[in-house]
Amino acid sequence: MKRRDFLALGGALGASLVLPAKWAHAQPSRDAILRVLSEGAANSFDTFSVGVNRNSMQITWNVYDRLVRFAYKDHGDGTAIYDYFDIEPELAESYAFSDDRRSITFQLRRDALFHDGTPVTAHDVKWSLDRVVASPIGKAQFSTGSMTEPDQFVVVDDHTLRIELPQPDRLALPNLALPYPIIVNSRLALEHATEDDPFAMEWLQANPAGGGAYRVARAEMGERMLFERFPDWKSGPQPGFEQVLWQTVPAAESRVAALLKGDADIAQDLPPKDVQQLLENDAVKVVGVPTSSFQLIGMNCGMAPFDDVRVRQAIAHALPYEAMFQAALFGRGEKLFGGTPDVAESTRFPQPLGYATDLDRARALLAEAGLADGFDTSFSYELSVASVAEPIALLLQESLGRIGIRVSIEKVPAGQLGTLLQEKKVPFFFEGSISYLTDPDYFFRVFYSGETRWNFGSYNNPELDALVEKTRYETDQATYNADVRTMIELAKRDVPVILLWHPLLDVGMLKSVENYSYSFHRQLDFRPLRRG
Repeated sequence: MKRRDFLALGGALGASLVLPAKWAHAQPSRDAILRVLSEGAANSFDTFSVGVNRNSMQITWNVYDRLVRFAYKDHGDGTAIYDYFDIEPELAESYAFSDDRRSITFQLRRDALFHDGTPVTAHDVKWSLDRVVASPIGKAQFSTGSMTEPDQFVVVDDHTLRIELPQPDRLALPNLALPYPIIVNSRLALEHATEDDPFAMEWLQANPAGGGAYRVARAEMGERMLFERFPDWKSGPQPGFEQVLWQTVPAAESRVAALLKGDADIAQDLPPKDVQQLLENDAVKVVGVPTSSFQLIGMNCGMAPFDDVRVRQAIAHALPYEAMFQAALFGRGEKLFGGTPDVAESTRFPQPLGYATDLDRARALLAEAGLADGFDTSFSYELSVASVAEPIALLLQESLGRIGIRVSIEKVPAGQLGTLLQEKKVPFFFEGSISYLTDPDYFFRVFYSGETRWNFGSYNNPELDALVEKTRYETDQATYNADVRTMIELAKRDVPVILLWHPLLDVGMLKSVENYSYSFHRQLDFRPLRRG
């Protein structure tokens, strides 16, 4: 069935929620189906295949188990939010650290099954973790928890696995709760492995092989996907919905219209302007959660004139923060501008960098840098985020023009800015990212140090690099806190990136949908959702 034919079946402004005829035999009552609309589509059944997008995590989070997960805590409004400091067993029944904290032993659930009925064993877990460190993406993430080699994952018996660490590392356990270490049915995957692809990466990109709370019943990748509750799932309470129908509807107005009509239960990826419409309607509710994602303005410290800290500080003083916040997000976010200059307010990071709009101070700093007449530069953003980035760019252009900086705006085609940032070719830009782990030293290691694209400002400060390495294994809390405060002060002083805000993750839903639970990856966790 072609997408245009499928959409014609419903009529909810192009957001049809009628199952294709070939799927209809499995359709339960309307109340038993959760119908979800999103702007983008998944492109993989795997978590770290080449080019995998964030939408794919909505599949893997619900179709696969991990050894452990972050528990949810009450958010105070009928919703829940993940608790980074409370890690509970998932596929594991229990776990324990050794006295020296250099190993973690996991006891697996003895009744756990994969979707094809195959029992889950420690051999599947080891194979799955070996697969993580065999992938450059997976290994890079696992290395932040001192897990880099297959021989660190030891099968003790069919239901016991031990992870051995070269030194105690507080990030080892949180890494196991992230999207990458999904537990795969190794026997099924190995049927499709080859000499060139021993971990069946190519096959797993196109096929699920899990044992999570939901299994994939039907899929048309890029358009729609039907999930069915797995009755033999033992890693938590049975989900509230028998089925989940997830469809891609690119137009925000169509997603909103379908939700208001009652044809959809949940609408994801809502632009701030559309949130306002939903907030004014009593038939639906909007859940807005401050996230671990953040948006920023980056300046390439390896490229003149941004290699001069005075220029970066001048720009930080010249931005019209409040106007950008309202124009881009309609105020729906947690501000990272303003605050206390020069000193750390706490050991939490990100935190406000201490800059506010002060054009006189900005002009003085440019003069000190020998650029009293300003300079010419370009400001780039990716078209995929134009609804947020364009008002920022226009306001920035106008404000910097008042201090003599002449800005041309470069609109980069979707999917290309990341490559340009990796190659360090962009002088000045809007970007965003997310920090999976909340430890401040982890944030500085990923976003303020090293040669990766995630060091958005191409910041190179030996003092901070040394502190990043020192704090990684620091066990004395007072020493750790003091070092973190120093790193925060360096970030405020040198301002390689201008942190703007944490945007709210806004999700629209019918009032009958209950127990929405926010997780750090920003995708829907189907499992706790219920119909009220």
